[in-house]
Amino acid sequence: MSPRKANMESSVYRGADGWWHGRVTMGVKNDGSPDRRHRRAKTEAEVRRKVRELEALREKGRAPKAGRKPTVAQWMDTYLTEIASLKLKPRSLDDYWSKTRNDIVPGVGQHRLDKLAPEHLERMYRAMLDEGHAPSHVLKVHRILSRALKIAHRRRIIAENVATLVDPPTVDETEANPFTTEEAKAFLQAAAKRPTFMRWCVGVGMGFRQGETLGLRWPYVDLENDLFHPQWQLQRLTWRHGCQDAHSCGARLHRFEPCPPDCPAHQGYKRGCPKPCPKGCTKHASVCPERKGGGLVFTRPKTKKSRNPVPIPPPFVPYLVEHKERQDVMRAEAGDEWQECGAVFTRPDGRPIDPRADWEEFKELLAEAGIDDRRLYDGSRHTAGTILNELGVDMPTIMEILRHTQISQTRRYVKGRSHLSKDAMRRMGDAFMPHQKAPTETTTETEDRKAERARRRRRVR
Repeated sequence: MSPRKANMESSVYRGADGWWHGRVTMGVKNDGSPDRRHRRAKTEAEVRRKVRELEALREKGRAPKAGRKPTVAQWMDTYLTEIASLKLKPRSLDDYWSKTRNDIVPGVGQHRLDKLAPEHLERMYRAMLDEGHAPSHVLKVHRILSRALKIAHRRRIIAENVATLVDPPTVDETEANPFTTEEAKAFLQAAAKRPTFMRWCVGVGMGFRQGETLGLRWPYVDLENDLFHPQWQLQRLTWRHGCQDAHSCGARLHRFEPCPPDCPAHQGYKRGCPKPCPKGCTKHASVCPERKGGGLVFTRPKTKKSRNPVPIPPPFVPYLVEHKERQDVMRAEAGDEWQECGAVFTRPDGRPIDPRADWEEFKELLAEAGIDDRRLYDGSRHTAGTILNELGVDMPTIMEILRHTQISQTRRYVKGRSHLSKDAMRRMGDAFMPHQKAPTETTTETEDRKAERARRRRRVR
């Protein structure tokens, strides 16, 4: 009779099936029964190695929980529904869901969390790059997956976050292309012909984000103290189903087969034909009779720093007063059709301006002003930061105006100008190098100069 093993001592034996088996006591389950883990291998050395790994995790208190581990797809659904939704802003959560559905689940969704390996992620990233996705898109997918695996590791569902073992693609920072002072003036001259003139003054002259500008409301505009209080921003959010059966609700919009090569239904789509719906599709919430949480919505800015008051340039104040008076006239003319939202910049019926229409107007103004195409961020936030720097404003002050949390972020918004660099290096040279004296005439008179003087005297006589 073999001696009885001590508590928590592992056992290794060869089974009747020819495999070597290891049994490790990890602790106690939730129901009070012993938590015994099983490992097997073809050789005794291999199974003892696996047993030692489990024992090391047990001693460090990092042993994964017992039970069958979820797949990546199942865990991402749990993470986004129950964990990330409590912390993320609605727009960010929509982006997480989109990249999970379109990239993570098709790429590695069927792998069990404890079986996921670094090479699985590397192959997925390589396939995404080959399909034409930008490195920045792949990096965002990596960060989302890494965050979800970090929570799984923290909760001891897995022993290690394999995303930390993978190097994502390197992303070159997008170079800013702000307006020059002359281009900014030309842009605002073109905008002065439109009712939205002050919207572009605020964007270009004060560096407000698009959502912050369109989300400005009159109760948060202090014309007496010349202050804007950007407490809200305007965003377009994705609709969510309010019904019980989301799949049946959007049945008439489901498309499970890919479109033909010459699809007439989506000719006007900028991004081409939409992808086929997955089985059990729960999208198309825009047609749900009980839809909720979507459309144009006023939301809080992302950080507390973004809600800091911003001084209004004094020359802007008379134009803002005139803009408010003109809006009051529009409200009176619209009568019952006016839909009050309190926004500073509105459509003729009082509704807030759609960000898509605002972006299209920006492109139109670029063409009218004769300025080459660029991003909306370049023509507003980057332009304000760069021109403030050219005017001699120091970085901490620019950081307060743009409401950044770190000065390193502000530096990315300020682009140097070549003429300022030349002027700075000229002053640097004047400070270090001695001034050269102007050349003086020698006192020694040459034979040629004597002959010339003699000829000049003869001419005078």
